[in-house]
Parts: sequence; C-alpha cells; structure tokens
Amino acid sequence: MYGSKVRSLDLSFNSLTTLNHSELFPDLEELVLDNNNLDDTIKLPYLPHLHILSINNNKITVLENLVTQIKYNMPSLRFLSLIGNKACPTQLIDFEKDENDYKRYRYFVLYYLPELRFLDSRPVTNEELDTALTKGEFTKIIRPRFENEPLRFDWKLSLGSQPRPDTSNIFSPLSVSPTQEIHHQAAYGRRRYRYAGKHSEGNRFILNRDL
Repeated sequence: MYGSKVRSLDLSFNSLTTLNHSELFPDLEELVLDNNNLDDTIKLPYLPHLHILSINNNKITVLENLVTQIKYNMPSLRFLSLIGNKACPTQLIDFEKDENDYKRYRYFVLYYLPELRFLDSRPVTNEELDTALTKGEFTKIIRPRFENEPLRFDWKLSLGSQPRPDTSNIFSPLSVSPTQEIHHQAAYGRRRYRYAGKHSEGNRFILNRDL
C-alpha cells in the first residue's frame, strides 16, 4: 500500500538473509541493511533512484558480485558502506589486513562504481578516482579454492534456469593419461649431479682479470 511512497527504509537488526519483496519500494533513495545476515547470494533489486546504500556488518565476502549488481541495478548510487564485511578488508575484521589492503579494496570498488562520492566513511577524492580507473581492475585478490568449494556466486546465472558449472575437476583441468603416470616417476638415491657454472658459490670470488 505504501511501498511506492517510501523514500527511506531502515531494515537494520532484522536477521535478514534475502531482500525478497524489496522491489515493492521502487522509489527508494536510502536503504540501510546494517547488522543482518546477508551473504554472497544477495540479489539486489532494481532501484534507479537510490543514492545511499549501507550494508555494514553482514556476511559478504565476494566483492565483485556485489559491485556488479550495484552497477546495473542502482545507477544513481553515490554513497556505499560495506564496513564489517570480510569483503571490506579492515583490521576490525582481520588483524592481518592493513591500510594497503583497504586502498586496493577502494580502487577495485571505484573502478566498477566511479560515480560514488563516499565509500564507507571516507569521501572519494579525484586523485583516488584517477588511480582506480587506471589500476582498479588489477587490484582484485585471487585466493586458492579448496576441494568441493563452489565457484563464486554468479547473480546473472542465478536469474535463469541454467545449471551451475561443474566444479568437481577444479584442481585438475587437464586429464591425466596413463602415459603421464608412467613418465613422471621419481627415484630415491644419492645425488649424482653438481652444478659448477657461472652462478655457483665458488665463482663469486673470481674476477674478470683471473679469467
């Protein structure tokens, strides 16, 4: 009844895991989703007038999926805050992270969302934006995946009925033939070869006049 009249909506502290029915608020300008249980399966609605989005203290770990959705579903966004998610690398979440990790994170987000004016609690500077547009694409951190770990959530794929990609062979992209098993054999024994080339330890003290 009132969805089309709402401009600001605060859904903090509601243990939300999805944003179902949020499309019933098409004219939202501010959406606060702090302190919920939203994770990488989040599906953002199309909100063309949204200026402020706050998703602090949730369970988002994959940054690319989120900023891609924001880029296409929230074209008017100017303020974004992700503090308290693993996707936002600060020492509040991980003591091993430092200021450089946070800078790379900001460059990556601004590369996808160059229209932002504030990211987290800091304004976006012109110098920072120039760096993001030049290097932001290459600041994504790739971590190794573990066995049976699914591929990152693809929100575009989730919109259709296509099956998820098979990840059972993620660590062995090339098939192992019987000949490979035969040729790749190791033997235990005493070393028979000793390197004595120009990079050997003894040649460090030989001068050009001695040659």
